[in-house]
Amino acid sequence: MIEQLRKIITDARTERAVMILIVINAATLGLETSPRVMQAFGPALEVLDHVILGIFVIEIAARIIVYRLRFFRDAWSIFDFVVVGIALMPATEAFSVLRALRVLRVLRLITTMPSLRRVVGGLLAALPGMGSIVMLLAVLYYVFSVMATQLFGAAFPEWFGSIGASAYSLFQIMTLESWSMGIVRPVMEKFPYAWAFFVPYIIVTTFAALNLFIGVVVNAMQSEHAKEAEEQRGMIQDETAHMGDELKAVRAELASLRSEIVERLPRTAA
Repeated sequence: MIEQLRKIITDARTERAVMILIVINAATLGLETSPRVMQAFGPALEVLDHVILGIFVIEIAARIIVYRLRFFRDAWSIFDFVVVGIALMPATEAFSVLRALRVLRVLRLITTMPSLRRVVGGLLAALPGMGSIVMLLAVLYYVFSVMATQLFGAAFPEWFGSIGASAYSLFQIMTLESWSMGIVRPVMEKFPYAWAFFVPYIIVTTFAALNLFIGVVVNAMQSEHAKEAEEQRGMIQDETAHMGDELKAVRAELASLRSEIVERLPRTAA
């Protein structure tokens, strides 16, 4: 019974069916946000949503039956369990936010697509390195915010009147959103040499520090790919060793049969 269930849930067709249901469920959740669509097809969409949710529950239950405690040792399985569990909670007035969280079921695509899992794994592996870069940016923000407040705060209090205002303005400049005509050029009309402050700031933050994020993420992605390739090589080696053991056993059995046949031949001839 359990072996049959294992074959079903590990079958590629089952994974494709779950993926298709996730996409359909994502479409229905999007359609439910349209008052016109809900007025015309509201009951049908709700029934379809409940049916798909029921299939997800059955699939999770089958995986728990097959893998038992091993199910809860896998981070992706726990993620699926939490996402489906949130969808099962009653969306009453006290828990109305849970109705909006139903869309989290779409995130199950990550667990069904290995390529997405590699991307997410790389991002998670990059978090420690990204934390160091965030600390570096925080220090740079503080230094430049204090300098901007002292240099331009009196003339432009709306943008640089305090450290908080300066930090927000510098964040806007870092994202290059209306930084020239919106902030820097008006400041340069009163302080012609203000470019000597803003240009190095943009070079340090936008073109240097932020590119460090890309470097850390790319390095983490490469590490994830290398780790996965190593795991696949290990699996291939284990399978090869297992096949070698089976081949040795077959050869030994053939040798035993051959020796028995050789021993019986003289007796037959006699």
